[in-house]
Amino acid sequence: MNLQQWVRYSLAIIFCLTSGILTCAQKQNAKPLAQLQQDFVDLRFGMFIHFNIPTFMDYDWADPDASPAIFNPTKLNCDQWAKAAKAANMQYGCLTTKHHSGFCIWDTKTTDYNVMNSPLKKDVVREYVNAFRANGLKVMLYFSILDTHHKLRPHQITHNHIDLVKKQLTELLTNYGEITALIIDGWDAPWSRISYDDVPFEEIYSLIKSIQPNCLVMDLNAAKYPAEALYYTDIKSYEQGAGQHISKESNRLPALSCLPINQNWFWKPRFPKEPVKDPVKMVNENIVPFNNAYCNFILNVAPNRDGLIDDNALIALKEIGKLWKPQGAVGKLPVGEAPIISSNVAKHQPTFSSWSDDMWIMDFANDDDFSTAWLSNPTVKQPWLEIVLDREKPFNAVSIMESAPRVKKYHIQYFSNGNWKPLLSSDSKGKFNLHRFDRIWADRIRITFDEFSEPPSIAEIGVYNEKR
Repeated sequence: MNLQQWVRYSLAIIFCLTSGILTCAQKQNAKPLAQLQQDFVDLRFGMFIHFNIPTFMDYDWADPDASPAIFNPTKLNCDQWAKAAKAANMQYGCLTTKHHSGFCIWDTKTTDYNVMNSPLKKDVVREYVNAFRANGLKVMLYFSILDTHHKLRPHQITHNHIDLVKKQLTELLTNYGEITALIIDGWDAPWSRISYDDVPFEEIYSLIKSIQPNCLVMDLNAAKYPAEALYYTDIKSYEQGAGQHISKESNRLPALSCLPINQNWFWKPRFPKEPVKDPVKMVNENIVPFNNAYCNFILNVAPNRDGLIDDNALIALKEIGKLWKPQGAVGKLPVGEAPIISSNVAKHQPTFSSWSDDMWIMDFANDDDFSTAWLSNPTVKQPWLEIVLDREKPFNAVSIMESAPRVKKYHIQYFSNGNWKPLLSSDSKGKFNLHRFDRIWADRIRITFDEFSEPPSIAEIGVYNEKR
């Protein structure tokens, strides 16, 4: 080994040792998820920043073949964004690092379709995180799984696509300091049609936590998943413009509600002359009541094609800051279950049941659609529902989501080695019930409903083999 090789070898060893030390330090400083969720809702109010290649088009969903040459914010000033957020008493920002058309506004090594090949030739994510931190604000990032430029779309996903997602998230979580949360979009929503099996949620979630244990993972999936449980997200997220509204009276989960200050998420040429949303309504109809319901409010403010926030939006943000000031922590979050992050091995498997309504038969209970349900015939005194797995499989969690809270008591059995065996008996806690237990192996699972106010109506059964 010559001197040059020895130096390279030594540097590699030092890098590995340093990385190991950093990883250990991160794990030692990891907070419990419940504390991270509380810290998030305590932030109360932040700025969403939709700024990407759609800014330079007239549509929020950009042409996936749009040239990087159009991305040219000649007066880009992320410090102006941060100071505008401070003026409104916001506590953090969240920037669209990659939207659905796949253009990356950071110095990525994963694709040429990025900001360094635009006329700007500047890492916008770097500019953003530096400016917001310099102004005492926390940093969050938005990332789209759907990526039409790179053909990461329904029915065409490959291992290379999954690898691309992992590499891009690794860059964002490794190169830009502490990221409070990732807001992920375009994943297992009815319009994106990319399931958590196509791009494996548990793998991506585990990767994120392995790099930054204190980074919350928020998937904008409220269009599909019900409000009573954390399915595939650390924070329940609601997009008001898409008709997703939190219950201010009954919500018990850590939540986020988002809305643009203009009519669209990305900037449009009409914005400077068009009225923005009323600051009084933003405070009295959003920030205050949401905070009282364990919900953080994030208001989107879209920079223009120069890379600046328009004057009318700046004025509105200052007015919000005069009308509202954060009063410290919100109420203490109710104790809740950890989110479901594993694949549902019961999904679309053969089902059997006692007599059910002809229009709502047994396979509606595991069709991956919470708007449908298996409905027991009212004459059945002790209805049951059974799911047959394709082979004997390990699992250690079962979830039951009713379409309405009717069940009072039930018991669960599993079939193994030719025999039915008892798993558990339970009183119902409401519409949603989740049971976690030591891992078992079985090829069937049966739920028998022992007591109920009306015939059971089961929207979805989940069976999971969680990594613990």
